[in-house]
Amino acid sequence: MIKRTHTCGELRASNIGETISLNGWISKSRDLGGLRFIDLRDRYGKTQIVFNESLNKDALAKVKRLGLEDVIGITGMVVARPDDAKNTNIPTGEIDVEVTELEVYNESDPSPFDINDRNSAGEDHRLKYRYLELRTEELQSNMVMRHKAAIATRNFMNDGGFIEVETPVLMKSTPEGARDFLVPSRIHKGRFYALPQSPQTYKQLLMVSGMDKYFQIVKCFRDEDFRADRQPEFTQIDIEMSFVEQDDVVELGTNLTRYLWKSTLDVDLPESFPVITYYDALEKYGSDKPDTRFRIELNEFASYVERSDFNAFKSVLDADGRVKAVVCPNAESYSRKVIDELTDKMKTYYGAKGLAWMKCKAGVLDGGISKFFPEDVQKNIISDLSVNDGDVIFIIGDKAKVVFNALGALRIELAKRENLIDEKAWAPLWVVDFPLVEWNEDSERWDALHHPFTSPHPEDVEKMDTDPGNIRSLGYDIVMNGYELGGGSIRIHDKDLQAKIFTLLGISDEDADEKFGFLMNAFKYGAPPHGGMAFGLDRIVMLLVGSNQIRDVIAFPKTTSAISLMDNSPSPVDEQQLDDLHLSIIEDSDG
Repeated sequence: MIKRTHTCGELRASNIGETISLNGWISKSRDLGGLRFIDLRDRYGKTQIVFNESLNKDALAKVKRLGLEDVIGITGMVVARPDDAKNTNIPTGEIDVEVTELEVYNESDPSPFDINDRNSAGEDHRLKYRYLELRTEELQSNMVMRHKAAIATRNFMNDGGFIEVETPVLMKSTPEGARDFLVPSRIHKGRFYALPQSPQTYKQLLMVSGMDKYFQIVKCFRDEDFRADRQPEFTQIDIEMSFVEQDDVVELGTNLTRYLWKSTLDVDLPESFPVITYYDALEKYGSDKPDTRFRIELNEFASYVERSDFNAFKSVLDADGRVKAVVCPNAESYSRKVIDELTDKMKTYYGAKGLAWMKCKAGVLDGGISKFFPEDVQKNIISDLSVNDGDVIFIIGDKAKVVFNALGALRIELAKRENLIDEKAWAPLWVVDFPLVEWNEDSERWDALHHPFTSPHPEDVEKMDTDPGNIRSLGYDIVMNGYELGGGSIRIHDKDLQAKIFTLLGISDEDADEKFGFLMNAFKYGAPPHGGMAFGLDRIVMLLVGSNQIRDVIAFPKTTSAISLMDNSPSPVDEQQLDDLHLSIIEDSDG
């Protein structure tokens, strides 16, 4: 084997005259008769190498038989490119390497897609050959960014006095919001481990153990419905601290985020991030993870409806629903077809019954439902909502959840259509004062919004028996450009308060002991006040590289239906394995 002296992204004009050796893949090939130009690629870059008949006739004959993605090693002399052939777009563009020796390590079959053009094939096809897609410049750059983010995290946490502690991957199944992935035990018939949705209980136990400052970059697993920014297995930056309050965790999370952006992108984020309550986030943006890079906000519309003749919205208000509106600037050109498309989207994806609208023309409202609003009410709307000529007002009336979800999505859609989002901007913020619990209509019970160990706000504990829906939690999320980067809470460390929360959530003493007895027992032996949070590393890297889905930053991801197209997992197993695990497969009605 030819031992490389340099990588394919390393050589510069300062190396001219040196004899060097390179290893890599053939990325491009151009035949000029007695000359053969090849771009040789590795993960560090590309170098143009030249096979010249006058230098090595055998090497030229051999390379003419080679194809793209063949793996070779070469030795040769670094020479200057002619001025008219220099390539200023790549770091190695001032030089060539004239080959004197060639060794072929491996000849490739024809590639199933063009590795120089990632978009030359659909995503499913690329995922089938993910090991080839990982050769593309984009994904290799993404993997380097992920590495940088992980290293920066460890450096930051270490400098802050945190210690990294690994927690078990095989653990007890506990209710944490999503379904567990279960692992059957061969030794203990009929019993199962669960893969951790998060190390939540373990990191609390580490605080009881006196570890004080813990962190971990850890794999987590959730068997849930998937979206572009979710995977069945994902990676968290997990953090827990003792003797802290909410402000302490928010400060740490802010500083870690600032450090990551500075270390990887050389971007200076503000020293402190804006803080907004959960309810204000919903009222202003329709989302608990708002994108604040543009100024479209939700406006209260009930007072105008009450003074109008639009009975459809009046009936919504009579049923304790909500009516809110957004103003889309400079949308005079919106045709009825465009508005119908937006309406269908609100109905199909967000459950809205419709999308009402009015256009502002020459200082008055026109079209849509404008005829139901008297002139004086129209003037109030235009003045109060700062509506200009050419703007369109979109209004939805429905249950509060539907209104927030639909208008929150619509403001994003309108901002994209109107190019209102500064793609180079970073808009971090904290969302605080989440509700402690939410009502589950299907099960007719209260569910924890985060998890059962989240502490209620001290000022709201008295509402536990009378008004649980309005109890604030000491929970918080950090948001960037409309994506949740992470979240956490101050935990309950008092066993009596924890027992009361279990009762509120309908968890019996027996179930609490079965599911969480080990944690409750630990709390009997001196649990410190503690709290923490977890960042989604995949999502952070996704934002850092400018992507919109986390498959781009995970080396071997699953599809949105949780399938690995590369190795065809999940896959059947043989009967012997099932017998060893005391399992049998029950065929469904489809066979």
